[in-house]
Amino acid sequence: MTTTGTADERPLFGPESRFSGFFDDPRWALAIIRATVLEAAHPQIGAALVDNSTFVAHPWRRLRNTFLSMRRMFGADPAVREREAARLNRLHARMSGSDSRGRAYDAMDRATRAWVVATLFESAVTMCRLSGQPLDQDTMERMYAEYRSFLAALDGDASELPEDLDDFWRYFDRVVEDELENTEAARVILYRLFDHLPAPALLDGAPTLWAAGRAVVGPLLGAITVASLPESYRRRAGLPEMPGAFTLMQGAYCAAGLARFLPEGWINADSIIEALSLSPDSDDPRARTMAALAARMKRASALLRLLTPLSGGPHPDPAPSGGTGESRRSAEEFFRKVLDQTGDGHLDWPDLAAMARELSTRLDLDEPEETRLYDAFAAWWRELQAALDTDGDGRVSAEEYTAAVPSLAGPALIRVAEVLFDVTDKDGNGTIDADEYRALFRTAFHRDLTTTGGTYSQSAFVGDFLSFMSGRRTNTAYDPLLTDA
Repeated sequence: MTTTGTADERPLFGPESRFSGFFDDPRWALAIIRATVLEAAHPQIGAALVDNSTFVAHPWRRLRNTFLSMRRMFGADPAVREREAARLNRLHARMSGSDSRGRAYDAMDRATRAWVVATLFESAVTMCRLSGQPLDQDTMERMYAEYRSFLAALDGDASELPEDLDDFWRYFDRVVEDELENTEAARVILYRLFDHLPAPALLDGAPTLWAAGRAVVGPLLGAITVASLPESYRRRAGLPEMPGAFTLMQGAYCAAGLARFLPEGWINADSIIEALSLSPDSDDPRARTMAALAARMKRASALLRLLTPLSGGPHPDPAPSGGTGESRRSAEEFFRKVLDQTGDGHLDWPDLAAMARELSTRLDLDEPEETRLYDAFAAWWRELQAALDTDGDGRVSAEEYTAAVPSLAGPALIRVAEVLFDVTDKDGNGTIDADEYRALFRTAFHRDLTTTGGTYSQSAFVGDFLSFMSGRRTNTAYDPLLTDA
């Protein structure tokens, strides 16, 4: 696989690539939503998303993880790219099943993975065209080579995508016409996700302000996305079009395209993603700025609530917690915020797999450690299923969980905590120091170590983890890791 171009060509990867040039482009946000809908409209991808993804309950976390993954895959360092490709392949290898019509899906299917890459490339080309800045043929071909190299980094070769760009457009039209459907996942993204999008960490304390903005922006984003989709798919899927949506869509892309006149560096995708995901009470130095901004947002939310109360009753913003005290959440809230990672109202293996996946991603685990963690979570799921699945349907409902109000601290959960301790204790001395603990929770770490010598023993670590998972305490270091949106 070629990673650098000739003397008069930009590299296929790294800061000089066409992909990197688009990364801080505001139009890319619109294009990513469009590409995600086209992905979700593929029956295999749609089924995998519905069964395994956390994009409904934790969309901001999913955005952050996707952002980091794309940065690694298109970065200049081939070792980082290979490591990330291996991680993605392990993740996808664990996703298989069947959809509601009994059709099998496999996240490692090469043709399906090629479609994901195809939607990203086509949506990038489309965003330039819709904003009045169409790409010339040479630039398109260069960018297409980058995306085929991206696919090759994942699959070992890019043979599932045509070599010639003209052949690609015929391939794309054929898949749109013959394979895409009005899947549940596509409908969720277009009509449910925006309407129920949870607030990012920055606005978590200002629900009124967030609800007001979401009520306006959500339907507009949905209409813009629908209007930008291929006409043949819109027609076959029966997607309703809002009057004036096409003009609105072109205006949105053109307005976003005006960012090219801003000084370089004014829009930085890394900073925006961190601002959305960084908890104001984190000990990250940037959290001070976020906390000050969050306080202003909360005051604005209170003013908005007074001036324009939303329908359906008051939406009081939460009062400050008042410090370091821990509180207990109800069984229903614990089920919804912690256990039901996929947001489908039930607890089953994909929910626990999502926890394992998030922890593995945050810790950047190698294959042996990642497998140990997944195996520990799988054993915990079998333990939960045996204890709580009273109707034998293979999953645990919120009612089954809250009726039992169980102690979740069984042997399998203890094993999960022990595996987490082992992978965090990098030097193997039987304790976790502040640096190791910070590495475990990265952006989520905000807990002061008060044990002797500033270390954290295995028994204390396991006890704290079990206390969170079974006692349902809030305001612990695990809360932002497993409950953030």
